[in-house]
Amino acid sequence: MSERAGELLSRSALGVFRLNGQFLALSEKLAAPAGLTAAWWQVLGAVLHEPRTVSGIARTMGITRQSVQRIADLLVDKGLAAYEPNPAHRRAKLLAPTSAGREAIALLAPGHAAFAARLAAELGEAELAETVAVLERLSEVLDRLSEQ
Repeated sequence: MSERAGELLSRSALGVFRLNGQFLALSEKLAAPAGLTAAWWQVLGAVLHEPRTVSGIARTMGITRQSVQRIADLLVDKGLAAYEPNPAHRRAKLLAPTSAGREAIALLAPGHAAFAARLAAELGEAELAETVAVLERLSEVLDRLSEQ
């Protein structure tokens, strides 16, 4: 590995760690009016379009199954999500949002849209799209390299 490649890897990692903190802080701020936390929003968001297993949510998010299980149980206790039978697996139930969970997520939409517009205006929509594409590509390559 060249010295420059090592430096770029380190700078990338540090930049992503900082971005993670910034996104978490922003998510907490946007989620608060709906009575959610960033973590609750993340798990509810993962099942908005279709119910999923806790393991499936964890794989998609790149976090541990135990972390998702803890949050899923809290969401169920709060009435924001429910466990449903899984026709593909008797023991691995599916997590799905309840109407209260969908309503909570809907409360976030105006703040999310407003911040997205501000970000796109500041960075430029084309540059924002390019940033997303680069981050998605980096994630794909890291997945592939970690499997080798």
